[in-house]
Amino acid sequence: MHSTLIVARMAAASSPDVARLFDRFDATDMPQRMGTRRRQLFSYRGLYFHLQDFEEDNGGELIESAKTDPRFLAVSDDLKPFIEAYDPATWRSPADAMARRFYTWQAPA
Repeated sequence: MHSTLIVARMAAASSPDVARLFDRFDATDMPQRMGTRRRQLFSYRGLYFHLQDFEEDNGGELIESAKTDPRFLAVSDDLKPFIEAYDPATWRSPADAMARRFYTWQAPA
C-alpha cells in the first residue's frame, strides 16, 4: 500500500463542512478512479492533514488523470473556502503540500 499526506491550514470549525464535501465525493466512483483505498482527514491546531492510501504506488498518476473530471474540479472548488495552503507563496498544486515520508515501520506478517 502507498500513502500520501497533504498538509494545509483549516479552522477546526470547518471540519464538518470538509467532511460533508468528502463524504459526497467519496460516494461517487471517483475514489476507485483515483485508486484510493482509504481517506482519513485530521485537524490539529489550525492544521489539516489529508491521508490517502492507495493499493499501488501509482496513486499520483491516477490522480493526475482524474484532475480533469468535473467532480474532481468541483470538490476542489468547494473546499477552497475551508482549506488554505500551508505556504501560499510556494503552493501551485497539492503536490506542493505533500509531506515527505522519512521513516516507516511495519509489523512482520
